[in-house]
Amino acid sequence: MKQFLAFVRKEFYHVFRDRKTLLLLFGMPIAQIILFGFALTNEIKNTKIVICDNSNDIATRAIIDKLEVSKNFEIEQVFLNNNEIEETFKKGKVKLVIVFPPNFNHSLNHENKAQVQIIADASDPNTANTLTMYATSIIGDYHKELMAGRKIPLQIETEMRMIYNPELKGATNFVPGVMALVLFLVSVLMTSVSIVREKESGTMEVLLVSPFNAVLVVISKAIPYFFLSIINLIVILVLSVTLLDMTIKGSVILLFLESALLIITALSLGLLISNSTASQQTAMIISLMGMLLPTVLFTGFMFPLENMPLVLQVISNIIPAKWYYIIVKSIMIKGLGFSAIWKETLILMGMTLFLLIVSIKKFKVRLS
Repeated sequence: MKQFLAFVRKEFYHVFRDRKTLLLLFGMPIAQIILFGFALTNEIKNTKIVICDNSNDIATRAIIDKLEVSKNFEIEQVFLNNNEIEETFKKGKVKLVIVFPPNFNHSLNHENKAQVQIIADASDPNTANTLTMYATSIIGDYHKELMAGRKIPLQIETEMRMIYNPELKGATNFVPGVMALVLFLVSVLMTSVSIVREKESGTMEVLLVSPFNAVLVVISKAIPYFFLSIINLIVILVLSVTLLDMTIKGSVILLFLESALLIITALSLGLLISNSTASQQTAMIISLMGMLLPTVLFTGFMFPLENMPLVLQVISNIIPAKWYYIIVKSIMIKGLGFSAIWKETLILMGMTLFLLIVSIKKFKVRLS
């Protein structure tokens, strides 16, 4: 029995000395419960909306106050005219606009009927349906309060308008998300094992004594996978247009250029992983498991980012696929040009340069 307890005690010592084991035992459950608890929810909260109040009377202000105290909405601006609605949606900062016509309160009290228009960005149809349902419910609550003790019925009609995707096709949200996920993960995975494979096969010595410099060796590893990823992109777009009836409203050339930028970003990250690891197995685990969950969670096509705590929203900014997802939706669904996505493009370019420089710096010209 003493020997058994000695072995158990020894095993405890091994566990507590190994920081990687402790991280798996305690760090992973904590990280997963936080992520799954805060991020994996379809409930939509704190969504930025705009109010276009053409009436600005006691009734519209009362409804705006109800919208403002709701946890589902965060009022970004209140316009007094509707000339800026289209530009507001193009910027991508809001997903819903509520428009009150002139003389709203007058129509309600004298004609016993008034109308409210709810305009939603339906590039994400699920989010658009949920937000319009929330807004309609709040307006309905105000209507019930008005009807309390009244003999003459009052009616508030809500007119729905879905822009960018009036048919509410699920492909408009699914296709850009899959493009971001597939292009990023596949490119990272393919290149992450390229240099490690040379180390394990023993051919790295030959490359190091060749007349090529480190920069050319690193770049040469990425070029074949770049063209293979472009073929992947073409296949995805052809299938989306032919089978899913997905239309590309913007410039196809711009879409290819932006996709090529994401592929280069992913290849640079893959090369950095390959330069930093000693085995193909480790490189594959880091590139696949380490990149899959953050890409799925923080891109925004499966779970709304605004629902997440501020810390997770900040973390999402370092995920390249998030910025590419915004770019693809702007080009394919909204039909916007470079002027609408130049900020996201600059962010991806900055990430690419940083990752490429670091991966070249990490490339060892001597084998230990």
